[in-house]
Amino acid sequence: QVQLVESGGGLVQPGGSLRLSCAASGSIFGLFYMRWHRQAPGKQRELVAGISWDGNTNYADSVKGRFTISRDNAKNTVYLQINSLKPEDTAVYYCNVQFPVRALDVWGKGILITVSS
Repeated sequence: QVQLVESGGGLVQPGGSLRLSCAASGSIFGLFYMRWHRQAPGKQRELVAGISWDGNTNYADSVKGRFTISRDNAKNTVYLQINSLKPEDTAVYYCNVQFPVRALDVWGKGILITVSS
């Protein structure tokens, strides 16, 4: 079993910054992708950013230049640095870890970011 624990969300003013963390624990072995998704009220969940085991990253067009994903393989932790926050970034952010060889896909419980003045 693999468990994910997200942290770092909260209420922030437009233009502010936050850093999300997601720590994986349990049966961590093999290569795995780490991703952040989000779901805004009334909208479908969407992929925000992803990072492979060797550091290759990808981002949704809506967050390019403002969001930065990174990972610490020694700590099995993925981070999402979020700058220049906008009200439309308000959403529940979910951490996701995928082990392709093991066909294992794990999700965190989600953490809320509210961008409001």
